[in-house]
Amino acid sequence: MRDTKILPSPPEVTLPLGQRADLPDHVRNLYAYTASSLLGNLIGSTVVVMLYATFAPPAMLASWAVTFAFVWVYRAWIARRFAAIQLDPNTDFTVWQKRWNAGVLASGAMWGMAAWLFYSQGDAIQQIGLVITIYSFCVASVPVLAEHRKLFLAFLGLCFVPTIASIAAERTLYSYELAGVLLLTMGMTAVLGRNYRQAMERVIELKLRTEQLAEQLRVEKEAAEEARNAAEVANRAKTQFFAAASHDLRQPLHAVGLFAEALRNKSRDEEVIQLVNSINSSVDALEGLFSELLDITKIDTGAVESRPQNFGLREIFARQRLHYEPIAFEKGLELKFRGEQHFAFADPVLVDRIVRNLISNAIRYTDDGGVLVSCRPRGDKLLLQVWDSGIGIRESEQEKIFEEFYQVQPDQPLPPHQRKGLGLGLAIVRRLADLMDAPLTLRSRPRHGTVFSLVVPIGKAQRAAEMAPSKAPLGLTLDRRLIVVVEDEPSVREGLEVLLKGWGATVAAFESLGACRQWAEQAHQQGQEPDLAIVDYRLDHTSNGIDALVMLREQFGPKLPAIMVTGSTTATLDAEAQKHDFHLLIKPVVPNKLRSMIAFKLNVRSR
Repeated sequence: MRDTKILPSPPEVTLPLGQRADLPDHVRNLYAYTASSLLGNLIGSTVVVMLYATFAPPAMLASWAVTFAFVWVYRAWIARRFAAIQLDPNTDFTVWQKRWNAGVLASGAMWGMAAWLFYSQGDAIQQIGLVITIYSFCVASVPVLAEHRKLFLAFLGLCFVPTIASIAAERTLYSYELAGVLLLTMGMTAVLGRNYRQAMERVIELKLRTEQLAEQLRVEKEAAEEARNAAEVANRAKTQFFAAASHDLRQPLHAVGLFAEALRNKSRDEEVIQLVNSINSSVDALEGLFSELLDITKIDTGAVESRPQNFGLREIFARQRLHYEPIAFEKGLELKFRGEQHFAFADPVLVDRIVRNLISNAIRYTDDGGVLVSCRPRGDKLLLQVWDSGIGIRESEQEKIFEEFYQVQPDQPLPPHQRKGLGLGLAIVRRLADLMDAPLTLRSRPRHGTVFSLVVPIGKAQRAAEMAPSKAPLGLTLDRRLIVVVEDEPSVREGLEVLLKGWGATVAAFESLGACRQWAEQAHQQGQEPDLAIVDYRLDHTSNGIDALVMLREQFGPKLPAIMVTGSTTATLDAEAQKHDFHLLIKPVVPNKLRSMIAFKLNVRSR
């Protein structure tokens, strides 16, 4: 009988926080965040100085600004010094980690000091702006500091405790209530950091276990299948982690946008309106950055593979039309699709993502005319093209635009809505096209427009899915419109309700499918009919937004317009949107985008 060698199972690995096996790489990762952190701190400090320029004593404001500048320069200096010596084998990374920690704590102390010194000096507008600025930095610190529990809690304390104390010091009922809300918010932020840290620990644990299995695979070929399965589990866990983290971070940003718009409706002050516009622009930009970073992460980690198959362009064009018609409608652009009867042999998911990014880019950089998406046969190939009549791209920049973080520099300054983004959209398009071995080219003339061309093999004809019938026009205003909201997150539900009522609508808001069903049955008996449903995808463990939409249409008819607002980035939601005839918005959604979508669904112009 032949001896069988039994391989030992890899030991379970539990890695203590702050004790990474590869300290140099860990410290390098910390310093990689410094540039974006310094930019954010510079913008935030500028906002505080502008808000209190005419309210706070000049000496007090100048002293704070100078101290803040000293901390900022210190952090910039150590980042520059570390960049110069990080490859030196004699570098003491423990010391540089302590210096980085000191800079972070000093920044937190400066924000807490700002609240302590200035909160009582300003009016309501200045107080709201100061609190929002400090809270934004606390939320933004979660991905960077959460895995350093003590440092994270210290940073939160330095920011929140002086803020809460300065508010409570006014000794009014309103101040005590607001201080209590901020204290609760501090606790929720700490819990969010703990959840993020636990998820990251699990990802690290799975990553290390995968590496051990890979080493075992090189020693014994018999363990190949087991190692492969473990690697797939690790990759899926990593992707799920990024998706879950994205969802959790989108929720508070979405609520911030809704409450900011509600604040605008409560005041006609120009400073308040300008502040709300800035908040909404930031939330909208963050939503785009989340999506781009999630896509580029999946590609870099090898989680995206090309699986060619026969498919019809009709389905892809239908999904793009469903998603981008409201955006083009709001900008006054014409969005056309031609050649949807053709079939291709490629990965339909990757083609869909390429076309989606190209259409989004075309609409963003086009102010007059329109966008055309076409498909034409060229021999045994199909030529997919996205045309626009936008600002165009200079010949010297046409190759650079496919590089990460590069954005076109036009002859004239772009409006703010065209400057958003990290410059990752076309980098993602190029990587996906290379993944499919599909040639991607462009032609462009400045001030005349651009056309992107993608060549894929012709496929065999399949039975095309039926398109959903278009809806008839519904009315002209939101006055006397009944809108049903199903959202389990209290802050988001309350923000939606306040916002929609401010636009003139009557709102029926519910936290669960059961509560909504009871109302729908009574409303149907009384002859009430909603004009629109806005539902969240994730409701509870037994139901979701699609269940709520199906129930509402059973009561009020299959033509009830619907919008699904969700923080989930599940790929199957696009197919569900086409199947159940609803439009999809990914949190965080700025109120202007929500208003545009509602106007499109009801066939009215937003005010």
